[in-house]
Amino acid sequence: MKINATAVIGTGFIGAVHIEAIRRTGNYVKGVLSGSEKSTFQATEKYKVKTAYSSINEICSDKDVSVVHVTSPNALHVEQVEKLIAAKKHVVCEKPLALTAAEGAHLLKLAEQAEITHALCFNTRFYPMVHEAQSRFHNKEIGALRYIHAQYHQDWLALDTDWNWRLESEKAGGLRAVADIGSHLLDQLHFITGEEIDSVFADLHTLIKVRNRPMGEVQTFTSSSNADRKEVPMSSDDAAGLVLRFKNGARATISISQISFGSKNAIKWEISGTKASFSFDSEEPESLIMGNRGSGNEIIRKDPSLLSSSAAGISFYPGGHVEGFGETFRGLFETVYNHIENPTTEIKFPTFADGVRSLELTDAIAESSKTATWVKLK
Repeated sequence: MKINATAVIGTGFIGAVHIEAIRRTGNYVKGVLSGSEKSTFQATEKYKVKTAYSSINEICSDKDVSVVHVTSPNALHVEQVEKLIAAKKHVVCEKPLALTAAEGAHLLKLAEQAEITHALCFNTRFYPMVHEAQSRFHNKEIGALRYIHAQYHQDWLALDTDWNWRLESEKAGGLRAVADIGSHLLDQLHFITGEEIDSVFADLHTLIKVRNRPMGEVQTFTSSSNADRKEVPMSSDDAAGLVLRFKNGARATISISQISFGSKNAIKWEISGTKASFSFDSEEPESLIMGNRGSGNEIIRKDPSLLSSSAAGISFYPGGHVEGFGETFRGLFETVYNHIENPTTEIKFPTFADGVRSLELTDAIAESSKTATWVKLK
């Protein structure tokens, strides 16, 4: 199937990233839909797109649009994706797919029945060195999985004056740090190892209990100098500590935080096997470290000519030319679009099924923290 044009719902920080990455794949962004007529028009001007859609129904009826990217607030995903599936549009949805696993399973069933391509935006899989770790892990270079130590830390919500729609449970759902960034880390670890989690013990922390909300709108990763504020009690998680038991007997300890000063977007992990270990830091995305005991550690640098075929396939520049966050979206989208155009090819991207798995895990994390008990995944 030939892709004629795409549309993007949501024009905030991530919506803009999607627009740029779609264009870098060589595909055409025809139009956008934002939260209001004003913001939609402003986005068409800013991002130089042709069409300011007035509603999702208008996108659904646009015969030029083959693929729609959903980057709206979490609580809108189910209704919007349902309509897009009914209109036979291929869908790339930001995570989380829905607010509960049951809702996610409903969307997965609809997408499969409609036979559309469905993708979830777990873009952090698409760092080339994450693909390299996955390839080497499955080639048994570090042996069988024993232990994982991992973190995803940010600091953009570290002050009580920091604000974003993700702090509003009616828009984002009951979980915040775990659902927003922890889901990326957990998906990345599953992608690399393929190991299924048996049970989880979680401790979620609301450490900034009252925030001073600005009266005006604030975009993601920006601050507001608006002097008019009101105090708002908080209930969602600023941070979390997780302990995981895997079905093969391995263990993991994981730290998630959006209030850790100095950490801008730091996904860090060490995956230890029975022979060696792999370590990665998303703020230094060009390197994968192989930890050894009987010899010196190895630093594996991103160079497409030296990487596995899967890692080389999502590397866009020669060795020494740094690729980062933006390229992960390009790598994901190119993989999705290639499958839309050649539907008999193997699916090599996260789908709604991965979204359901993620929601089942975050549901278990919420239950564990609430009951202070180990929770077994269904």
